[in-house]
Formats: sequence, structure tokens, C-alpha cells
Amino acid sequence: MVTYENLHDTLSFYSIDCRQSYYISSGKPIFEFPKAPFRMDYYALCICTAGEINIEIDRQKYKVDAHSFLMAAPSTIVKFGKTSDDFTMKLLFFDKNFLIKNISNPFIIEKMNLFSKGSYSIVKTTSKNSSLLQNLLDYLEKKSRKQGKFTEEIIRTIIFNLLLETAEIMEQENSLTPGKEDGKKDLYLKFSKLIRENIRQQRTVQFYADQLHVSNKYLIEIIKKSSGKTPHEVIDETLLKEAYVMLGNSDITISEIAFELQFNSASAFGRFFKKHTTLSPSEYRIKENIQS
Repeated sequence: MVTYENLHDTLSFYSIDCRQSYYISSGKPIFEFPKAPFRMDYYALCICTAGEINIEIDRQKYKVDAHSFLMAAPSTIVKFGKTSDDFTMKLLFFDKNFLIKNISNPFIIEKMNLFSKGSYSIVKTTSKNSSLLQNLLDYLEKKSRKQGKFTEEIIRTIIFNLLLETAEIMEQENSLTPGKEDGKKDLYLKFSKLIRENIRQQRTVQFYADQLHVSNKYLIEIIKKSSGKTPHEVIDETLLKEAYVMLGNSDITISEIAFELQFNSASAFGRFFKKHTTLSPSEYRIKENIQS
């Protein structure tokens, strides 16, 4: 399996040579997708404009049709399934560092509540709302083709506008609850970021509590209130994502993955993986046809 872990690699599958920190689609029909799951290290907004597609996101299966959109954050694992003959979509990919340049708050995107399922959201909306987002994407594509002195700043502004409009639609469609206290929300966001950065080396709640300068008990309380999950559950979910990505690389043995993820043995890694997926690592590779 080939793992597409960055924007350039993902687009190269479609023979698109993108050297920028963002990409806006033309909305043309897509006839081929990567067959294997891949992890993104960029943000994505994809709007289905016609037809339908079966898609698996973080091991959850969905059918997405017209006027539905996907908003996904880095670390999300995506696997494309079957599409209808008339399937088309518009999409935007961008790197966070490009967007938040000159922005003082590094969690500005997360605070928009765009990711109701942890690292992604799928929302079915109205044709009017869908057209609004598509028009902004069309405007964004048009501006990106004209290189001028302020092109990058214009593109940043349009992307921010697009994200805020998306957040507004999600607020209406999902009737999201009012935002939590900022201090507690920030702690949860910092905790999530730390886990993504350290998951291969650190899995104890105490490590993250120490890094955030709070007590173990306080961290458990805040994470539970913010996400409905315990810190251990959040850590295990992130570790499982990492395992999926590494198992997708047929050049790495299961023993090497266990070592890389700090398990005491391959059997300990196998027990962890099977507990969360009902499959052993080797059974998963057979199921996904991942062969060395």
C-alpha cells in the first residue's frame, strides 16, 4: 500500500504537480481514487456537487451525496469506495501554517467547531448553503490563478471566509451546543496537539498532564467534559490511527511497528489492535490486501 501523507503526494496520484500550500479543485469528474487508506497532513473541505460516493473515515463508513460536505483536519484517515457514474465534487486542501501566518491564535481553526467527530465532520445541507460554499471555492480558484503582490493574503482571507461560512452552516444544521469556556477548550486543544506530536513515544496521561502543568485529575475532568472521552481513550484512538498508517506500509514488519509504537512485544501490540478492531494486525493486512 502507498501511503499519501502530504498534500503533494496525494495530488501526485492524480498527476497534479502542486508545490503550493493549498489546492483548489476545478470540480471536474474524478474517475480514480487511491484504493488504500491514507492519512492527511493537511485540512480538507470537500463538497459533493452531484452523484454519490462511499467513503470510510477513521474506520467509519458513510455514503455522501449532493449538497453534503466533509470537513477534515490533519491526521484524519480516509479510504475512498465506490462512486456513482455522475459523481463530482469541489474541494480545497490547505496547510495550517499557510493559513495562520500572522495570526496570533494557533487554535483559530479548532475554535470554529468544524470537527464534530474529533478530526472531521460530514454534513448534509441545503442546495442554497451548498451553492454558497461552491461559489466561494470558485472565487478562490479564480483568484489563485492570478499571481499578484497580494495574492497570498487574498487567498488566506477567502479561505477564512469559507471556513467561517462552513462553521455557520454546521451551527445551523447540527444545532451545536454553545462553546465551552475558552480556558478549558484551549486545554483540550493543546492536549490533542501534544498527543499527535508525541504518540509514538508517550502514552501515559501523567506525561501529558505534566506537559500542560495541570494535575492528572484535572486533565481527566476537562478532557471528559470537552470530548465525552477519557484521556486514555483519546490517546488510544490516536495510537490506533498511527497503527493503521504503519500497517499500511508493507515494508514494515508487525514487530517493527510494535517497537516503533513502544509496545513491549508484537503480541502486546496485537492484543491492543484486536481489542479496538476485532482483527489482529496480520488479519487486518490480509483483509486490506497489504502484502510485502
